[in-house]
Amino acid sequence: MLTGRDFLTLLEFSTDEILYLIDLAIRFKQGKIDNSRLLGARNKVAALIFEKPSTRTRMSLEVACHHLGMSPLYIETKTTQLARGEPLEDFARVIDRYVDIIAARVYSHRTLEVLAEYAKAPVINALSDLYHPLQALADYMTIKEKFGELSEIKIAFVGDTDNNVAHSLTIGAAKLGLEIRLIGPKEYRPKKEFLNMVDKVAKNTGAKIVVTDNPTEGLKDINVVYTDVWVSMGQEEEREKRIKIFRPYQVNFELVKPADPNFIFMHCLPRHRGEEVSDELFESKHSVVFDQAENRLHTAKAVFAAILLEEKL
Repeated sequence: MLTGRDFLTLLEFSTDEILYLIDLAIRFKQGKIDNSRLLGARNKVAALIFEKPSTRTRMSLEVACHHLGMSPLYIETKTTQLARGEPLEDFARVIDRYVDIIAARVYSHRTLEVLAEYAKAPVINALSDLYHPLQALADYMTIKEKFGELSEIKIAFVGDTDNNVAHSLTIGAAKLGLEIRLIGPKEYRPKKEFLNMVDKVAKNTGAKIVVTDNPTEGLKDINVVYTDVWVSMGQEEEREKRIKIFRPYQVNFELVKPADPNFIFMHCLPRHRGEEVSDELFESKHSVVFDQAENRLHTAKAVFAAILLEEKL
């Protein structure tokens, strides 16, 4: 059961639990669950705490709350007493008295850990510097929709393989027993500690995690090609350096020639036009990025419902 649990990373969830959330999200999308007032009858309230600006995360969480009949409270931290130095520990214990669940989009993952430690209400990671599990859940839902299954699917993440999206996608692959190849410059590979951690998970599931700086080898027979921006929020000072280093890893039709002819292209959005992916490939039949974006809504509903309801849907 997922009732009452925090959702900080996919590491804390079993393979069966992750598959349950994916299937639950698909059932929500297909209209197989009557979600009208599913949580509203219980007078549930969600605090949506944002340190960082957002489009998909904010809208998917707010709409998910409305669909489930739950009241969302959108809170920018700069409008709270946190901006004037209130201890995070105190903030967590105060809002815990008002709401049933907390979703937070933050700069530091440590912020989520403190919230989870001091608030009794479940805490959902809506993005941190280290992990983005809600995105990964939507990604694997999308892959299952497009291929009908997850087994035997090979995934390549191209570019900055040490970012939060790459981390959560890799954890998901390790948990689900899939092959994932992290393709990018050596300077921006995941930390050794992270790779050791996911390798331990992979040994139990039969997953395969490959790290390479060679796109030709890494993309051979790949089913899913995934990329993200080269310059994330907070990295603007490194912009010119990063663009120069990552330029050979732009996802375009020349780069993906070794991939399976029926590959799908994924991107968590927003993109930087002309940088990490060519317009031609982004707008091609291979691109499923807007299905991905839509699925953020359905996976948000699945996570909220699974954590707040005592019964399994």
